[in-house]
Amino acid sequence: MKTITTLLMTSILAAGMAQADGHLPLKTLPDDGDRDYWLPEQVNAEGTLDALQAVVGAEAEPFKGTLENPLQIALIYPSADTSDFWARNYLALTKRLDELGIAYETTEFASRQIEHSLQATYASQVDQDADLYDFVIFGPSELATQADNIDKLAANPDITTFVWAFHTPLQYLENQPANWFDFSSAAGALIICDYMVERLGNDVTYAMNRGIPGITDNQRSGDWAACVEEKGNWELAYEHYGEYTREGGFEGTSLILQAYPEATVIHNANTAMSMGSVEAQLAVDKAGDVFSTGWGGTGLELDAIRRGELDATPMRMGDDVGAATAEAIKYHLEERAEELPFVFLGRIQIAHDQMSAEELDALQTEAFRFSGVGALER
Repeated sequence: MKTITTLLMTSILAAGMAQADGHLPLKTLPDDGDRDYWLPEQVNAEGTLDALQAVVGAEAEPFKGTLENPLQIALIYPSADTSDFWARNYLALTKRLDELGIAYETTEFASRQIEHSLQATYASQVDQDADLYDFVIFGPSELATQADNIDKLAANPDITTFVWAFHTPLQYLENQPANWFDFSSAAGALIICDYMVERLGNDVTYAMNRGIPGITDNQRSGDWAACVEEKGNWELAYEHYGEYTREGGFEGTSLILQAYPEATVIHNANTAMSMGSVEAQLAVDKAGDVFSTGWGGTGLELDAIRRGELDATPMRMGDDVGAATAEAIKYHLEERAEELPFVFLGRIQIAHDQMSAEELDALQTEAFRFSGVGALER
């Protein structure tokens, strides 16, 4: 049963239409014709992202209005996969809603990452039953594959649609969702680049364990490499495609240590490869001989930093996506949706081996302040 009053629903619909009324992007770039998506900086009004990041990192300010009944929220996402991103951000969403004093009920439509057709079926079901829901949170199995379903849900005047885990609004959508929520690999690449050039200086020879060719690795590895080469005159010795696996990180690092001893830095594009890289260094008693990075700031990476086996990682404040979505719901209900960034990006900070144990613990506590520091029970 729909729970939002007519006034509030009118406000939500108006906000959603304002995002998709043909006025995007707010800023054009020379390469717009070479991409089928917009970058966050093209679609966010100035100051809105920083403002929401600050809100998400601060104590909750309760919802100022009233609801006749709990909100009805549908979640369509690949939460049946091994990644805990979805479960953690579900916890962050619901706990932040509790802090905000917003009553809600959720209905989850779970799938695996590869079950594209099942997700499409769920999207059609929620679209047809839109009178039952106020908000739908859609975590696409793959962005282009689910584009028609995003468009369909966003076009439905009876629900407000949010997208999780992507931050590249597709240019060709006729109907844009109200907001997008994600972390930016490109932003993380620049943050870790700046840290490493400042710490290690210029004219460094490096190697990379890359993931799988595509937009994520282009940002995590490619953007990072371009940055260190431009800002520090670093030189690439070798790059290995490890397919985001522990085995790939082990094999790549073993080869680098043997064939490219001039490389004093090994940059890894995800947690699995960074753990494989650490294992390869330990196997030949060379841990500490090279500067090694991870990606994401997972518990495994932080433990490796604490043991002195990993040097630095761009650490996502993992619960930010769910918490920001809860805040966005509040903003929509309070008729303040125009204050939101169209694309929210969670905060990324550098965790490194020169931090004290207390500093690392505090960073981890902040990142998982809603979902908990320990491993989730599945």
